[in-house]
Amino acid sequence: MSVSQTVRHDWTRDQILALFNLPFNDLLFQAQTIHRQFFNPNEVQVSTLCSIKTGACPEDCAYCPQSARYDTGLEREKLMAVEKVIEEARAAKASGATRFCMGAAWRSPKDKDLPYVTSMVQGVKGLGLETCMTLGMLSADQAQTLADAGLDYYNHNLDTSPEFYGEIITTRTYQDRLETLANVRAAGMKVCCGGIVGMGEEVNDRAGLLQQLANMPEHPESVPINMLVRVEGTPLADEQELDAFEFIRTIAVARILMPKSHVRLSAGREEMNEQTQALAFFAGANSIFYGAKLLTTPNPEADKDRQLFTKLGIQPEAYEVEHSDEAEAHALLDRVQAAQQDKVFYNAAG
Repeated sequence: MSVSQTVRHDWTRDQILALFNLPFNDLLFQAQTIHRQFFNPNEVQVSTLCSIKTGACPEDCAYCPQSARYDTGLEREKLMAVEKVIEEARAAKASGATRFCMGAAWRSPKDKDLPYVTSMVQGVKGLGLETCMTLGMLSADQAQTLADAGLDYYNHNLDTSPEFYGEIITTRTYQDRLETLANVRAAGMKVCCGGIVGMGEEVNDRAGLLQQLANMPEHPESVPINMLVRVEGTPLADEQELDAFEFIRTIAVARILMPKSHVRLSAGREEMNEQTQALAFFAGANSIFYGAKLLTTPNPEADKDRQLFTKLGIQPEAYEVEHSDEAEAHALLDRVQAAQQDKVFYNAAG
């Protein structure tokens, strides 16, 4: 295969498996060469993830401590107040994040939740940050409501291959996930979609996940590759740890298949040493979550990330906005508070 890569949407499983089976150095050479065709190899996009509603999810995702079906000791929290979310976003920006991602442990949002979450989107954008949300499945109307509020990205992962999916979750189908992604695209938002490795799947399943992503009509703009975080109380708590080289191979193949997408080194970084993370960046990862937690699981502290960036000569990727005046956020807060007094919004804390 030529190292030069055009954007394709017709990858076969055998072609992808052939990439996985390349000698490690050959695979990384291809991935790094392609990465340099589309990105500055010494820039990494930085996001912060905030859990705006924690726990009590009715789904049975075998990896997730937020499922109400598993006893993981996680404290349930109701929907965070809009003002608190904007405070968290302001702190994230001060720490160097350019995108603020908000996650709620829902199967899908209720219509009564939407005024709150759209106010969060508008407030965070008022700070000059990109916005992303992950709220579960979306109808076409809900996706359009979020898009109209100005949401930049919507995250909805496929998790794994279609063949292995039933081993991980039974409460929603693969097609349910694909339909949500189609609704997000149709509404005009950017897509954040990836999966989790290390759940007991085979390399064929990792290839199958990437095939699904790479053969979408438009590649996801952001592709998070998560390493399973084994949480006591979940069905996957005792799953064998995936070899780090297999994780790096997955990053590299994702970069080759989706050359224009940001590939995010996501959950599981807390357990990775600096050398593994550096190899992931060399393999084509160019996005991270920054901060102490990813929803409810540990993540490297921001200071450690800054130290690693300095060692590697990496700079945070810049994000330019037309309106970054924080006065917009303050004005929004005034409007939200007035609306709450007029009982336009339901009481999320109740």
